Amino acid sequence: MTPAPLAARFRDPSGPLFFPVTAYGPDGTVDLDVYRAHVRRGVADGAAAVFACCGTGEFHALLPEEFEACVRAAVEAAGGRVPVVAGAGYGTALAVRYARLAADAGADGLLAMPPYLVHAPQEGLLRHYREIAAATALPVIVYQRDNAVLTPATAVALARTDGVVGLKDGLGDLDLVQRIVSAVRTEAPGDFLYFNGLPTAEQTQLAYRALGITLYSSAVFCFAPEIAVAFHRALAGGDQDTVRRLLDGFYRPFVELRAQGRGYAVSLVKAGVRLRGLDVGEVRPPLHEPSEDHVERLARLIERGHALLEGDA
Repeated sequence: MTPAPLAARFRDPSGPLFFPVTAYGPDGTVDLDVYRAHVRRGVADGAAAVFACCGTGEFHALLPEEFEACVRAAVEAAGGRVPVVAGAGYGTALAVRYARLAADAGADGLLAMPPYLVHAPQEGLLRHYREIAAATALPVIVYQRDNAVLTPATAVALARTDGVVGLKDGLGDLDLVQRIVSAVRTEAPGDFLYFNGLPTAEQTQLAYRALGITLYSSAVFCFAPEIAVAFHRALAGGDQDTVRRLLDGFYRPFVELRAQGRGYAVSLVKAGVRLRGLDVGEVRPPLHEPSEDHVERLARLIERGHALLEGDA
């Protein structure tokens, strides 16, 4: 797939962007059958795209051969109905290797994760992402967060780079995002994509939407797709009552629960998938499972979210 078709498929998303968890069996190995079932359910529930083996999918914990197998399984499960974007990260050489594995597995695009650990200058970040983009024909979305923070000038240079089609912001500095959007719009006009990539992005999507950013990742979609789809539709349709009801009654309490433990942006989501009846296994170390009390609170919160959809809470 060329960059233009992928960008076109993101222009008017029909639903949330789905970041599936990676399923492990009782022995800790990847369970591809359960993973395929998870992806198929997400597509059937209304996902506009599948982002395989990214942050929620424990990219950091997967061996290269596991990564390739999972991306291939996601492509098979999606069946061409929605695009599949795969993570690629670590240092430049490994990121290039993962990019090529994703291409071999049939992915439609790449999400370039921050380079491992180092705090690089802008010139180094630019070279890093350009080498990833040059490694395959897959379009690349750059993930800004932690140690990979771009200046507007670097964002412009990336927007002018063949194969780089977008920026996912996981930093939350709206002043910087606005300056990046303005600089790219002025100096590199085109169909550059922007995504809100903060954890539980629904909580901040009203602010990002004010900047013209309508694409966002939804971890909640993994375990409560009805709630995530209802929120997405309410945002798109201007239904402020539903947006506020879900923010106040579900998303804010979920964010507060997520903040109770390190790594809960992944492990609590995975617990939610298990609560939905799909045994995707536990997280791999160094992540750790949420406490039993927190899982019980999550179950009650999911029930409340569904009640909010029915107008009973």
